[in-house]
Amino acid sequence: MLRAVPGSNDIFPQAKEYPFREPVFRHIVRTAEEVLRNAGAQMIHTPIFEQLEVFQRGVGLTSDIVVKKEMFVLEDRGGRLLALRPEPTAAVVRAYNEHGMKVWPQPVRLFTWGPIFRGERPQKGRYRQFHQVDYEALGLADPLLDAEAIALMVRIYRTLGLRNLEVRLGSVGDPEDRARYNQYLRGLLMPHADRLSEESRARLEANPMRILDSKSEQDQAVLAELGVRPMLEFLGEEAQAFHEQVCRYLERLGVAYTVDPSLVRGLDYYVRTAWEVHHMAIGAKSALGGGGRYDGLSEMLGGPRVPGVGFGIGIERVAIALEQEGVVVPPDPSPTLYLAPLDEPAKIEALALAEQLRPRVYVEIGYTPKSPRKALEDALRKGAQYVGFLGEAERARGVITLKHLQSGEQREVEPFQLHSLFEE
Repeated sequence: MLRAVPGSNDIFPQAKEYPFREPVFRHIVRTAEEVLRNAGAQMIHTPIFEQLEVFQRGVGLTSDIVVKKEMFVLEDRGGRLLALRPEPTAAVVRAYNEHGMKVWPQPVRLFTWGPIFRGERPQKGRYRQFHQVDYEALGLADPLLDAEAIALMVRIYRTLGLRNLEVRLGSVGDPEDRARYNQYLRGLLMPHADRLSEESRARLEANPMRILDSKSEQDQAVLAELGVRPMLEFLGEEAQAFHEQVCRYLERLGVAYTVDPSLVRGLDYYVRTAWEVHHMAIGAKSALGGGGRYDGLSEMLGGPRVPGVGFGIGIERVAIALEQEGVVVPPDPSPTLYLAPLDEPAKIEALALAEQLRPRVYVEIGYTPKSPRKALEDALRKGAQYVGFLGEAERARGVITLKHLQSGEQREVEPFQLHSLFEE
């Protein structure tokens, strides 16, 4: 029997693992959409595949996505290389440029959600296909947008019912700040390269900042021993002033945060503001999402300079956090009426009546004739309020035998009476 590819998952209502229950997914997406629409953001959907170059340029040749060959790459019939979306921001910026959104009132604030693909080793909370809610604000280089993005992200989590959260705020500075910091890190770490993990030794020349984010205990031991200075100490005047203004805005908005001097982001396009939101009860993989500013990304994609800031929320991670906090997700509605055919001719009668009622009433039907006892069991399993029996006797009298499942009350009603009965 064929099975799903490791690292991918089926999402359906009765899934055994909480992250993959479809009502939980839908609740997270709907909540995020409500928060973001109420803030004036507009929905956008980009293709799940793009030209490979969009992501190579966007995420950067030194990012793990490229270096570790985590992208799923395919070749179309014309010999063009395409990639399944490993992150959404580059695709949204490509769409902003392609469709002339620069002439719209700025900033343009967009959001989307959907699957993301990474060819990495599957583990709990990390999958080859996972899902994100993504928000981007494009066209304005103002720290106010950074503070608003962080506040919106926190509002989504709070609206979902999460409480055990920590916002970690940092800055990766401007490109010249990072160049200066990387030079410092190389000088500090090169003499100790043989003590670093293989992965960090590979990063040492291309992007040593990423070593700070290493999960290797031996790397972290070396960093602690050497007393590595944080990126925040290398910020230029403009980047420092920008960071301080974001902090002041967050304080005015009442958003609690912790300054994390060691915070770095995994994609090369980030500048200045960077942040993560962690849930402290879900273990080592505690980050529910993160974001930052990326003022040079549009130029990397061949477009004009377009400042931007945004965030991504991991839906599976949020689902795990909801389970940890015992947050009850609103259940799907149960049918008001379950129409049960008792013989073959009653099947089409049940469907025809259901179609008349369905614009205003949630109606399900039985698709095969069953005995009243079996049909009643089906209605109870579905959580219906009423079951309506249709058989030869009912057909002869032009009625439906209607049973209220909670009280057990049963009576005969004419079909035209159902509309008024369920609208009371």
